[in-house]
Amino acid sequence: MPMPTEPLPAFPPGFLWGAAASAFQTEGAADADGKGPSGWDAFAAAGRIKDGADAARGTGFHDRYREDVALLAGLGADAFRFSVSWPRVVPGGSGPVNARGLDFYDRLVDELCAHGITPAPTLYHWDTPLPLDEAGGWLRRDTAERFAEYAAAVAARLTDRVPLWMTVNEPAEVTLLGYALGEHAPGRQLLFDALPAAHHQLLAHGLAVQALRAAGADDIGLAVSHSPVWTAGESDEDRFAAELYDTVTNRLFADPLLTGAYPDGFAGLMPGPVADDLAVIAQPLNFYGVNYYHPMLVGAPAPDALDGFAGVGMPAELPFELREIATDERTDFGWPVVPDGLRELLVSLQDRYGDRLPPVVVTENGCSYDGIDDRRRIAFIDAHLRSLHEAMTSGVDVRGYFTWSLTDNIEWVEGASQRFGLVHVDYATLRRTPKASYAWYRDTIADQKRRCGR
Repeated sequence: MPMPTEPLPAFPPGFLWGAAASAFQTEGAADADGKGPSGWDAFAAAGRIKDGADAARGTGFHDRYREDVALLAGLGADAFRFSVSWPRVVPGGSGPVNARGLDFYDRLVDELCAHGITPAPTLYHWDTPLPLDEAGGWLRRDTAERFAEYAAAVAARLTDRVPLWMTVNEPAEVTLLGYALGEHAPGRQLLFDALPAAHHQLLAHGLAVQALRAAGADDIGLAVSHSPVWTAGESDEDRFAAELYDTVTNRLFADPLLTGAYPDGFAGLMPGPVADDLAVIAQPLNFYGVNYYHPMLVGAPAPDALDGFAGVGMPAELPFELREIATDERTDFGWPVVPDGLRELLVSLQDRYGDRLPPVVVTENGCSYDGIDDRRRIAFIDAHLRSLHEAMTSGVDVRGYFTWSLTDNIEWVEGASQRFGLVHVDYATLRRTPKASYAWYRDTIADQKRRCGR
């Protein structure tokens, strides 16, 4: 992608500029503050991190949070999206709250506020307490109920200083990669029998919204991954495959959240009193968080089907197949670079849900590129921000943008091999070095604020 030569179009006053991170990927300090193990800690200990990176050490954020908050302040960021570690706060998943674990987030929130940065915590970014995982995890309704108790405990401590909340992150990925395909923790391979994990995460979200509002929070959303789904061919089989994939990865989550109903045929596959649960799931939202990385090209399974796409193996018995998008522009992860997909996605959400779609915040968008002189990342973010602006010009109400991520981090099963950060982390020393993209994003934020008189 060519480097940008023209300034970005002006975003409106009040547009939120931020960066993001998650607890498991950055905090380290796996045994500090009375923290309990998560399902991801067990997954890593079983050797499932491909490059052997030390997830228990992470990027050392737990001990270096002041340094990273200073980097955010240097960016001129309005907000920081981080996640709270459930097992650090409730080590057993249920039962006593660990006050020392909450103390860490108290200190982090105070540090952010001292620098004029809005804390934007996500309550669940995949690190389920290990006792709950071992008891069935998101396949059990009890996990959603325990999550609501945890949400109430965090809110009771932090709502006096935290205005912006997210409940769960990417329930589709947890369902697909963790419970259907076994690529992520907890490593289940249930295929379509994983659907209860989707329902219980959505229920956990709704219960957490209720708990947050009861504690006085008034700006609440969640972060949902979405991708435009493109049909790989013209056959009826290809169209059916693409429509089904769109349903199980996009509509299965957005429909109940925004309309209070599952797509046709899916309510009967979910456990529990589904109609009652849907009334809880569809709690009114102040914003709808969208995580976007690239479109998906989907067709019917073929005899010469790919072994996988972007590192994810797809069993042959599934009724759809992921195909490679033809493009010369790819990240180091092998993901296709399609900036216009962000505009396409946001406009399609607006068209599908109309006035049921709350204001949107892009809660994740980023890319993996190696090197400190990371001009490809600059070109990537610039192009996606232009695409985002086009969606806004088309009438989509977008209130903010969080790039993924502030620093390099442990990229789940890929370990330290994929670098998404604006700031380079030397994993031997944990030394931080801002990349060229950090300086570009800093200058972009400053220019945007200057142009709107902030």
